[in-house]
Amino acid sequence: MRVKKILGLFSIALVTALTAVFIYAKFFQQQPQIVEVEPQPAARQVNLPTAEARFTMDFTPAAEASVNAVVHVKTTAMRETQVNPLYEFFFGPVPDDYERPVMGFGSGVIISKDGYIVTNNHVIDGSDEISVTMNDRREFEAKLVGNDPSTDLALLKIEEKGLPTLKYGNSDDLQLGEWVLAVGNPYNLTSTVTAGIVSAKARNINILRNRFGIESFIQTDAAVNPGNSGGALVNTRGQLVGINTAIASRTGNYTGYSFAVPVSIVQKVVDDLMEFGEVQRAILGVTIANITSELADEENLDNTKGVYVNDLTENGAAKDAGIKPGDVILSVNGVKVNSVSELQEQVSKYRPKDKVEVDIKRRGNVKQFDVVLRNLQGTTEIVRTNEVLETLGATFEPVSPQEMRQLGIRNGVKVASVKPGKFMKVGIKEGFVVTSVNKQPVNSINDITSLLNEADGGVIIEGVYEDGSKSYYAFGM
Repeated sequence: MRVKKILGLFSIALVTALTAVFIYAKFFQQQPQIVEVEPQPAARQVNLPTAEARFTMDFTPAAEASVNAVVHVKTTAMRETQVNPLYEFFFGPVPDDYERPVMGFGSGVIISKDGYIVTNNHVIDGSDEISVTMNDRREFEAKLVGNDPSTDLALLKIEEKGLPTLKYGNSDDLQLGEWVLAVGNPYNLTSTVTAGIVSAKARNINILRNRFGIESFIQTDAAVNPGNSGGALVNTRGQLVGINTAIASRTGNYTGYSFAVPVSIVQKVVDDLMEFGEVQRAILGVTIANITSELADEENLDNTKGVYVNDLTENGAAKDAGIKPGDVILSVNGVKVNSVSELQEQVSKYRPKDKVEVDIKRRGNVKQFDVVLRNLQGTTEIVRTNEVLETLGATFEPVSPQEMRQLGIRNGVKVASVKPGKFMKVGIKEGFVVTSVNKQPVNSINDITSLLNEADGGVIIEGVYEDGSKSYYAFGM
């Protein structure tokens, strides 16, 4: 009995020992499997290439090419002001026409070695004195060569030679996401450079309030603040692609959106101001609208491409060429247009008397029309500064047939802008439609100038505002 018990214990011990040997051999003496793992690349930040990268993001050449060609623009305007009665009590009466200086600041871009500088119209509008300060702190008095409220551009001239300049780039070639630099003088901080990308093109933000205002802005996220207006938007090659003009902001400071006039418009305006002293504005003579899904359904259009023609100007270029209301404009000289702002930008490149090919879709068929562009007066002639209009301090534009129907009038010419002059003194505002001068009907700008040239002494202007209210004004010539 004892022997059996010993043998049983021995058997259990043997089995346990063999099991332990097996487990040790299986789990503790087995050679590990060797797996080759490819080395992982070092982590790096997106869009920030390292120094070893083949292409590096270096803005220094573009910045260096730009800062010396961007100037600080300072303006002074004398404004009538009311004097505090306490001031007069202690210091005596002041003249009724007491004026005080109002200072303004902005930026400008030198575009020629002999001193031509482009800036925004709103930077210099209404100023009595203009001066510019170079990046090397030299200061010059500037003269206004001409301005264009329709594009918010102005051209200045200083008397100096051998100045640094910025060369024109091609804003049509700009791509969404392309890097650009904004160069200017925000908050009077001279020679400030910020970087961003092109966020959108052909933006209309409704800041130019006259009917022929051309808004086809380049939208960027480069930081632009008060004082940057009139400064340069340049590409990474240091070429001028736009003039910084506006920001979208509820605070008045930069909040992520800035807008620039494309250089395709800038170059045309500058050339006109240099040659003629004013812009030779070419128009198609159409009232147009963006094509939305609702409009496409309403007018039975097969897609939303192109620009819809609502109405035509009597005796205008488009009507004479055969374009009709309900047509869809697809392109101008081969350049496709899909918004009102894109169409305006393309037409703005030309002068009156230029012929352009306009592709139209009409009832599903594409037709091509040769259109000879005209000026705001409805002719193909070069427009020159008129002494009478300068005295009035106003610019004019035609009234569309649709507007005439809405206002219940048969004739008239609309006031497009008002600056210091006869109109401003008597209170005539933008949007006023002049229907008669000295009881004689007005149908064109030429009617206004000829009737005022014939006027002897007093002048009576009659007309109507956009809300339908009629007004009468009188002044002496």
